[in-house]
Amino acid sequence: MLSIIRKQKESIIIKLVFVIIVLSFVGTIFLVWGKGSDGMGGGGGYAAKVNGTRISLEDYQNAYQRIRNMYQQIYGQSIPPEMEKMLNLKKVALDGLIDNLLAMKEAKSLGIEVSKDDVANSIEAMPMFQKDGKFSFDQYQQVLKSNRMTAKDFEEGQEAEVTLKKVRQAIKDKAVVTDADALAQYKKENDKLELEYVAYAPADVMAEIKLSDADLNEYLQKNPNDFKTAEKVALSYILLEPASQAAKTTVTEEEIQTFYQKNIDRWQGKDGIQPLADVKEKVKAEAIKQKTSKQMYELAADTLFKNIKSGDLSLIAGTLKQKVQETGLFAANAPVPALAGEAAVIKKALELKQGELGGPVETARGIYVLKAKERKAAVVPALAEIKSAVEAKAKAAKAVELAKTKAEAAAQQLAANTAVKTQTTGSFGFSAKGEIPVIGASAEMAEAVFKLTAGQAPSAPYKVGNRWYAVRVKSRTEAPKAQFDAAKEELKKKMLPKKQDDALAEWTKGLREKAKIEINQALIADK
Repeated sequence: MLSIIRKQKESIIIKLVFVIIVLSFVGTIFLVWGKGSDGMGGGGGYAAKVNGTRISLEDYQNAYQRIRNMYQQIYGQSIPPEMEKMLNLKKVALDGLIDNLLAMKEAKSLGIEVSKDDVANSIEAMPMFQKDGKFSFDQYQQVLKSNRMTAKDFEEGQEAEVTLKKVRQAIKDKAVVTDADALAQYKKENDKLELEYVAYAPADVMAEIKLSDADLNEYLQKNPNDFKTAEKVALSYILLEPASQAAKTTVTEEEIQTFYQKNIDRWQGKDGIQPLADVKEKVKAEAIKQKTSKQMYELAADTLFKNIKSGDLSLIAGTLKQKVQETGLFAANAPVPALAGEAAVIKKALELKQGELGGPVETARGIYVLKAKERKAAVVPALAEIKSAVEAKAKAAKAVELAKTKAEAAAQQLAANTAVKTQTTGSFGFSAKGEIPVIGASAEMAEAVFKLTAGQAPSAPYKVGNRWYAVRVKSRTEAPKAQFDAAKEELKKKMLPKKQDDALAEWTKGLREKAKIEINQALIADK
């Protein structure tokens, strides 16, 4: 299973499944592996307080780390920072702990009781404690010992987990799919709709936009960063090229051997790691290159350090027997040709104050020592200088607003059955992706219109692509009622799991709304 998921790890669907798996996992995690109650465990710090009860840093850190480990197992590698940021694992972990604590507090009011037999049965069913398909007490003790846990602590945690499962199941068991629910779903899946619509895109209304100089000035004041010139710097610099000195550098046999060992992965051949004797010349050349770069970097750093207060790059250049090179003013996004591709140099250059020396900066080309000979700050030009650019952006923004406003007015007219010139989609059925002929894909619109009858209209428009659509149901062709009667019970079974999940989510949301929750925001902030 893991291998299949890894192969499909870039799939959006699979990523959504990951989220569901992890959310379910967080559901019981702190109860199994930590006390998670009344602020016990951990030191003086806390992750959150729920109605005065503390969730300890230890419980939070354990939950967070286990979620990360689970993702790493799924992906077969470390979680990319952008993936962790997208999934917000810190918040997921803490939210799970809060929801668990709230649910546990409700157990008594729901009449939930957990017996010793319930706990024993749940433990005996765990594969990690089984041998040849049966519970093994010896294996149970060994696993707990290897995880530095006592049977008492684990069984208390397991009692809490069973309690939580019973609480959640009790809420799910209250969920019922009614005949009306089933009929609505059946009609959504089997009826056919035809929509009439009015659409507006910014391009359709652009000609109507007229802006005065006052309008343009106002837009410029509100959006200065859109027109600010790039910060620029002009450099003086010297470049030390290790390749020019490599012929003068020697390495000992010991240095060759050390370099080979430290960089062993470089010498991977089709049959494994190549012996040093087979790649010695390559190793020697690389070792010389590295040694030369290191020596030149240290020399540049030492010389810069001794002369940095003078601000005299020529003095440093003379000591290093290099020539000073010059550039004109340039911005980070438009470097001079001589520095094209030298991102580290450009970054450092833009950090320097005018007249300040900086470096050394090492790149593939060599080692740079820099001086910012001139700085030009980023500024917002006067309107007269950039009027055409401001006008273009301001008109585009106003056109978006106007297109939406017109679509909102059209939606109100359609809802009121006012005569409006419309276009039609033709007949279509419901799709999970929200595909609507002519209009495009909008799951939100599809869900809304399939709840309506002929002549009804949503009160607001929907944005699809760069257009706003005001729509009304022109006709609805209903599927035969007899087919619903035959399929009703099966349809109810299919709908029940989602109904149960929705009921649990709504119940949990209600608990949160009534609770006093204080979260340590610094703990879950992205760093």
